[in-house]
Amino acid sequence: MPEDAPVDLTGVRAVLLDMDGTLVGSDAAVERAWRSWAREYGVAEADALATAHGHPSESTARRLLPGLKDDAVLAAAQRQLDLQYDDLADAHALPGAHELLDVLARRGLPWAVVTSADVRLARARLGAAGIDPPVLVTVDDISVGKPDPEGYLLAARRLGVAPAHCLVVEDSEPGIVAGHAAGMTVAALRGLPAEVPLRDLGELARALAP
Repeated sequence: MPEDAPVDLTGVRAVLLDMDGTLVGSDAAVERAWRSWAREYGVAEADALATAHGHPSESTARRLLPGLKDDAVLAAAQRQLDLQYDDLADAHALPGAHELLDVLARRGLPWAVVTSADVRLARARLGAAGIDPPVLVTVDDISVGKPDPEGYLLAARRLGVAPAHCLVVEDSEPGIVAGHAAGMTVAALRGLPAEVPLRDLGELARALAP
């Protein structure tokens, strides 16, 4: 984050973090699963990869397979998740992740993970990265996934913090849209536009350090 960043983070009372690509490095596993899934369902691999990041599996399957009925869409989404559950060999905490969580602990700032994964996949990936969130909101907890703000608003309620005092940390456009729709300040990785641009989580750790 640039030293002259215009956003004042002193009002932040909670930090809400996306999982894949933000806290946990899992891009390779995600891509392997979507490539395999695309081949099974006759979808162009490039279309699957371009559409999937940041969205729940069900909404992605629905967009990629518009002719399927609801039960078939659910089965296709579950198949995609099945391809990911045991593929944890290269899941890891991203640079600065543990530094940031240490800062949040020292400051007593509550935090949560809000992910488009289901609870089984989220706990598996977070466990592989050595991260145990005090609050975890998955696609199983909500009726509509990102870019809808429901997940972030639920996390704020569970932490007991008003949305205006929450900082969302994201690496995808759907997640950024969800954070803004929730009325929260957004920090973004991967060069995506947001109020707080980040090169890595260590940068945010230093900005929030006491």
